[in-house]
Amino acid sequence: MSDPEDTSEKRNSSSSLRKALSLLSTVAEQPTDPEGMSLLELAKRSGINKSTVLRLSAALIDENLLERDRQSGKFRLGFGSLRLGQSYLDSLDLRSAANAELRSLMRKTANTVHLVVLSGHEVVYLDKVEDEATVRMASRVGATMPAYCTAVGKAIMAYSSEEVVASILSVPLAPITPKTITDPAALRQELAAVRRRGYAIDDRENEPEVRCVAAPIFNHDDVVVAALSVSSLTSRMTPAKVREVGPMAAAVGLRISVKLGSRRAAALLT
Repeated sequence: MSDPEDTSEKRNSSSSLRKALSLLSTVAEQPTDPEGMSLLELAKRSGINKSTVLRLSAALIDENLLERDRQSGKFRLGFGSLRLGQSYLDSLDLRSAANAELRSLMRKTANTVHLVVLSGHEVVYLDKVEDEATVRMASRVGATMPAYCTAVGKAIMAYSSEEVVASILSVPLAPITPKTITDPAALRQELAAVRRRGYAIDDRENEPEVRCVAAPIFNHDDVVVAALSVSSLTSRMTPAKVREVGPMAAAVGLRISVKLGSRRAAALLT
């Protein structure tokens, strides 16, 4: 039989840990005062009484997870929290974060799925998950394509800064196929449609017989850093299939974004 006192100690330790983590979260989410939070405000917002706040914060201060200003007495995050956060960010790998979601999407759609990033005016293919039972796509990891005529490129451009978009549109948009959008104003309208839908469409704009659906991926700063796509021949990726796959791709993009720390994506998924 377990020792009742030992069980009680474990329960109390667990409760103290949860409360300490709650204090860290409360201070981290305090947006109004860069100097930090007063003891009274921290107790009120966390729902923890002042004496317990003082007791738990002492250990957090010792570990440099919290700091307390000697003059104002206000609490703010310490450099130890920054170190932990940076360690987490350094450990993130886009391909690793996305791989399981990409494979799941490939199985659900029975089509090829890509992961890309933007480099200058082009997209670079980082990963490709292929359904070998269907027609194989000519794309390959490491290859580049123009951003303006691909679904992945448009998915990234739609959420990029004006500086990035203007740079891409500053050069002539060469017609890759008869369906390629070459008018900058028309492409800007298409980017607005991407933002309304949550996903982008390449309707035979880069390859004559291929349709693609793509969705953006955001990082911990809620900045678009990549996009994923589902691609297939037009005979399989019909307009009706596009409308079915589009929301699926958008949802997967949000889930990957959450893994990368995006609060915007987390809010949209709730």
